[in-house]
Amino acid sequence: MQDGRAPQIKNRAPAAIQHVEDLEELHDYRDCKRKEFEKRIRQTQGSINEWLQYANWEAIQGERALDIDPLSVQLWLGYTEMELKGRNVQCARNLFDRAVTLLPHVDQLWLRYVYLEELLQGAPGAWQVFERCLQSEPDDKAWQAYIEMEQRYGEHDRASAIYEQWIAVHPKPQVWIKWAKFEEERGKLDKVREVFQTALEFFRNGAEQVEKVQAVFNAFAKMETRLKEYERVCVIYKFALSRLPRSKSQALFAAYTKFEKQHGSNTTLESVRELLRDGRNYNVWFDYARLEEGVLRVLRDEGANPEEEERAIERVREVYERAVARRYWQQYIFLWLFYTLFEETETRDYSWARQIYQAAISLVPHKRFMFAKLWLMFASFEVHCLQLPAARKILGTAIGSCPKEALFKGYIQLEIDYDPRNSAAWLRYAELESQLEDIARARAIFDLGISQPQLSTPEVLWKAYIDFEIEEGEQAKGWVAEPAPALSVLDASSDCS
Repeated sequence: MQDGRAPQIKNRAPAAIQHVEDLEELHDYRDCKRKEFEKRIRQTQGSINEWLQYANWEAIQGERALDIDPLSVQLWLGYTEMELKGRNVQCARNLFDRAVTLLPHVDQLWLRYVYLEELLQGAPGAWQVFERCLQSEPDDKAWQAYIEMEQRYGEHDRASAIYEQWIAVHPKPQVWIKWAKFEEERGKLDKVREVFQTALEFFRNGAEQVEKVQAVFNAFAKMETRLKEYERVCVIYKFALSRLPRSKSQALFAAYTKFEKQHGSNTTLESVRELLRDGRNYNVWFDYARLEEGVLRVLRDEGANPEEEERAIERVREVYERAVARRYWQQYIFLWLFYTLFEETETRDYSWARQIYQAAISLVPHKRFMFAKLWLMFASFEVHCLQLPAARKILGTAIGSCPKEALFKGYIQLEIDYDPRNSAAWLRYAELESQLEDIARARAIFDLGISQPQLSTPEVLWKAYIDFEIEEGEQAKGWVAEPAPALSVLDASSDCS
């Protein structure tokens, strides 16, 4: 070149083989080829060869796009749509089958496949596709679509079974709620309770799980409220709140508070009104006391501060004090017993519990009415407080006031529990049963006594046992003919000596 410039080379012919690197490049290539074919057709109108070349080129394009990106959902959907527009239904079904096999976790493909099968074969074809879909454990959208299809065909029991499968795969709180709502809408209240109770069992372990499932408890409580099952509602709320700290259950506690204001407080006020009308309605006193004790336990479970807990304790005491202040119905001594148990187990105020026992004992007219259980519980309380002399004194006083079989047995049992080596206690116990003419029990007590590893005076117990068998043999008039019971005891005694 005279001007010193490099020569320009024009590449008039493309390369023999061109490689397409991505989907965008493929689209550009196809657009260019189509424009070229369209131009040639316009220039050579009536040339059948140009049309044939254009058609053959479109046919050989085939599935090159799928070779480039076989995981493109949009590509599969476009391909099937093209086949359906061309009325190639079987090809479209085959494409959907290939697509869901390659991409089993894409709900959109499954739902379009189900829609096609439902149009072609109705419910049976759609069921088959859905069952295949469920094997891949799809997301919630596919499960919900399957259930809605079953509802359209009136297959409510099948829909319920699908909910059960859904829960097994995705045990999310919202799924439990949807299932319960579905059962409630079709009037299966027992099934609704079963669903919610299964949820309670599933989420019962660990505060973390219960925190996530507060919506389930709320839905359960609201359902029972609609049915006016207020006691069930209380149990549900208390179950949830007992497993959650207050800081993590604000919404649930607010719902419970609202319920108590609407229904719980009405129940309490009704109990109070009933008591004002008739102070001797003892069943209401029991219910009232249990209600206040339940509030105390809920507060403790929620982590209430000491002041709140103390106020709740005072409310319980106030109810019991008002109940036991009515001295003309001593036969309802069980209120005293519940009061003492509350102080012993809930507040652990042993001094106050002891005073309650003493007040109850002073109230009961022991000459006309003897309640052995009160004395025995008082003695047992002192044993728990490690006050054995006081327990003996209580039972001794009880026997002196009114010698009753239960008191004797309780006293002897106390001695045996305290010292099983005490031969005298075993002897008194057996003699008591013998005097009550319960020979089998007396013999069993003797056997139990002599079987102890150590006894304070074993020979005394053995002699009493031998005398007992001899006496029983003579009374049966079979002593001369059959001395076996007494002889067996003698043999055992000689073996031990």
